[in-house]
Amino acid sequence: MAEYDLLDKTELRLEPVTLENANLNHIAEAIAGVLGLEGTDVMVTDVRSETLTIDILKRGVDAHNIIGKRSELLEKLSELPGVGIKENTSISSEGMLGWIVLDYNEARSALERSEQMAREIRRRIAKRAMVFSTGIEVSNRQIQDTNAPLIKKRLEAEGYSVTVGPTLKDDELLIAGNLRQAIDNGYGLIITTGGVGAEDKDHTIEAVLALDPEAAAPYVCKFRKGTGRHHKDGVKIAVGYASESLIVALTGPNDEVRSSLDILIHGLKSHLSKGMLAEELARNLSKMLQEKMGSHGDMSV
Repeated sequence: MAEYDLLDKTELRLEPVTLENANLNHIAEAIAGVLGLEGTDVMVTDVRSETLTIDILKRGVDAHNIIGKRSELLEKLSELPGVGIKENTSISSEGMLGWIVLDYNEARSALERSEQMAREIRRRIAKRAMVFSTGIEVSNRQIQDTNAPLIKKRLEAEGYSVTVGPTLKDDELLIAGNLRQAIDNGYGLIITTGGVGAEDKDHTIEAVLALDPEAAAPYVCKFRKGTGRHHKDGVKIAVGYASESLIVALTGPNDEVRSSLDILIHGLKSHLSKGMLAEELARNLSKMLQEKMGSHGDMSV
């Protein structure tokens, strides 16, 4: 379905139209039926002189249900009791609803071309990736950033165009702002590493949730909150969507990032949901932690 946002241009005007004891609900239902909408999606908002104004209450409509529908719409209205349609009755709109009056074959051809262009744009966006490393120790160059080069190399081998973004300090607003900017700049895949721990300085998961409140954020391991430096009750990773961009927040240790890449690539190729991808990543990391740490009094995985 080629659904287009009406961009608040939701009015249709029909004129001249004569009404005599006509049922406005029946008019709305007839128009909805022609345009492939629910009856509740259409409302007659004004009847003035011989002008009938219709408002589409749905934000987006299927373009294929609109183009070339002038004659069908006027015919349906003319069948209603009390509705008079004349030979010179016109339909107009300031927005895409005006496609109703276009020639069907010409409009459909143009629509198919635009849809093909849109698919190509989405395909290119999906293959553009931005990688962020986080952490004051990385931004201050106390430790070498080994994650971003690793992710860049692997994604490029999979046909992605990869940009390494600036190293982000541990600040939720800063991280969220950089993620939003990457989204707005047309990066379809955004990966962060670090800042997902249980300390009060770790804010990456919160930044992802700020952009996608329904992001999948499963635990990698849990702690007893308040023990040691554990400000939070565990380590999480996150997978979310914002606009058409996939955001993946991974842990910081290089071996964990390396181990996550195969799962991430498989998930991308398989078009896994954010929930399924997040669970697979978290399950693998939990297993790694079990092997690394064994039994630990403050931690459960």
